[in-house]
Amino acid sequence: MEAILKTNKLCKTFSTGGVQQHVLKNLDIEIYKGDFTVIMGPSGSGKSTLLYALSGMDTPSLGAVMFGEKQQNIAKSNQDQLADFRSKNCGFVFQQIYLVDSMSVMDNVLLSGLLNNKNKKEVLKNAKDLFSLVGVPKEFFKKFPNQLSGGEAQRVAAVRAVINNPKILFCDEPTGQLNSENSKAVLDVFTKLNNNGQSIVMVTHDITSAIRANRILYLNDGNIKGELKLDKYTAESEPRKVTVKNFLTGLGW
Repeated sequence: MEAILKTNKLCKTFSTGGVQQHVLKNLDIEIYKGDFTVIMGPSGSGKSTLLYALSGMDTPSLGAVMFGEKQQNIAKSNQDQLADFRSKNCGFVFQQIYLVDSMSVMDNVLLSGLLNNKNKKEVLKNAKDLFSLVGVPKEFFKKFPNQLSGGEAQRVAAVRAVINNPKILFCDEPTGQLNSENSKAVLDVFTKLNNNGQSIVMVTHDITSAIRANRILYLNDGNIKGELKLDKYTAESEPRKVTVKNFLTGLGW
């Protein structure tokens, strides 16, 4: 499999009151093109810290984060270079839904798309195709974020995140504030995007979300303690929840 992202002895240390906390310790990880990779672990294990280091949203203390065929070490980039890297290669969906309240659903997506592509006609077509893929109907285009349910708004956020065809979609607890029905709708979006070839890295604490992955990494005490590989998720994959639960239980989750 082709590795789209690699780390080499990745470390992240925080200093609080003169005491150093080693959150990530010499991690060697490969993220593969087309995979849906989930990062799990107990609270405080550094899951989000790892996600931010992989995506260039945070700079590691030591080590390398190598991206793409040219093995660009983004850990050595300055803030302007990182911003450019993220805009061209990464999409983000967070637990908080950061849509612009004063803009319509369509304008939220178009604004993001036009930052990297000045062809409005092309961006508009791509937006409509993505909205159709994730089940956002045309009548929603002119609505504002406060007129949507949490699940609807998160689906719009997912479209905005992939409007520029990112190499990797990074998701940090994207269903953390949603009820089970809305969570399923959002996870269905991620499954559809992944089936269309979108590489995804998602942090979650939820087994129902984790079973959508074809690869689970378990992080604890700054290290990857285990890895579980699965087939691609299908609607008939519910029994895999037992497999995932047994994997996590075996690691002390």
